[in-house]
Amino acid sequence: MLKVSDLRVREIVNVLDGRRMGLIKDIDIDLDNGRISALILAGSSRLLGFFGREEEIIIPWGKIVKIGVDVILVEVPDYAEHYPVRR
Repeated sequence: MLKVSDLRVREIVNVLDGRRMGLIKDIDIDLDNGRISALILAGSSRLLGFFGREEEIIIPWGKIVKIGVDVILVEVPDYAEHYPVRR
């Protein structure tokens, strides 16, 4: 059995480009079926969070490839387009 608290401490990694996406901020639950429908991650905030809301990254449960001991591997094809590498 896996607890939600166990999921929240695992890093999310995109298998398509090897990027770390962050930690789980929230979980979307389908109450009718009693299942997790998506993982919600914190996206990049605008101007260090002073102006505007922080974007959220929603990863549908079907995009999870593997839940490991330390990381959760997901397959998110358009992540790099929306969140380019900052240098």
